[in-house]
Amino acid sequence: MKTTLAALLLGATVFVPAFADEAQEKAIEYRQSVFTVVGWNFKPMGAMVKGEKPYNAAEFQRMAENIAFMSKLATEGFIPGSDAKAGDTEAKDDIWKKPEEFKSKMADFEKASAELALASKGGDLNAIKPLFGKTAETCKACHKAFRKD
Repeated sequence: MKTTLAALLLGATVFVPAFADEAQEKAIEYRQSVFTVVGWNFKPMGAMVKGEKPYNAAEFQRMAENIAFMSKLATEGFIPGSDAKAGDTEAKDDIWKKPEEFKSKMADFEKASAELALASKGGDLNAIKPLFGKTAETCKACHKAFRKD
C-alpha cells in the first residue's frame, strides 16, 4: 500500500509541473495567435488608409470589427508564468511586474479598436483615418513598454 501511494505521489509531482508548463506554453501560443489575427486585419486597413490599396468600406468594417473582437481576447493569454522562461515569447517581464499599467494599455487598445469599428460603419474614410491612427498608437505604446525588440 505504501509503495503504491509513494508511486502515485511521485507520478503526481512529475505530472503537475508538466501540466503547468503546458498551460503556460498554450497561453503563449494563444496570445500570439490573437495578435497574428490582429495583424492580419490591421495591415490591409493601413494600406487603405495610406492609399496604397483601394478603400473598400465593407472590407474595412469587417476587419475593424475583427480587431475590436480580438482586442477583448488578448489579455486572457497573459497568465502568470507565461513569460520568456516558459517559452518563445517577445513579452517583457514588465507585463507581470506592472500588471495595472499593462491592463491599462490593453484597455486603451480595446477602447480605440471599438471606436474604430463603430466609425467604420459610416464608411467615411476621412472620419476613420484619425481613429485608425489612434488605434495604431495604442499598439505602439504597448509594444514599446511591454514587447521585446
